[in-house]
Amino acid sequence: MRITQGTFSYLPDFTDEEITAQINYALKNNWPLSVEFTDDPHPRNVYWEMWGLPMFDLTDAAGVLLEVNACRSAYPNAYVRLNAYDARLGRQTTAFSFIVQRPKEEPGFRLERAELSDRRIGYTTHAYATDLPPGKRYG
Repeated sequence: MRITQGTFSYLPDFTDEEITAQINYALKNNWPLSVEFTDDPHPRNVYWEMWGLPMFDLTDAAGVLLEVNACRSAYPNAYVRLNAYDARLGRQTTAFSFIVQRPKEEPGFRLERAELSDRRIGYTTHAYATDLPPGKRYG
């Protein structure tokens, strides 16, 4: 199952050249970038682990791609995403966010049913990957 989160999620994975083009677009718009990673890509898990600090001072796409590749090397079996932030409205908003690396096998999710009060039924999703402890979920 292919996880679809963020901008470009329904497109095939980007090459490094295509990622660089998106980095250049963000830098031309003065959007700082950050790199994040996780082994729990649940749709409600919006707070992934940060790889270093946001890159407010970088103006060269090569420096950003260097950080992306360093994160990829350190976590070869994790999801890695690139975020761009737009602060023009006086608050930090996400201009775009997309996955730049994913594990070779993505086990997916199952739907879990829960009986609630007053005969109501609720549903939630459970990631198969989270059945294993962190650090052992992929590969």
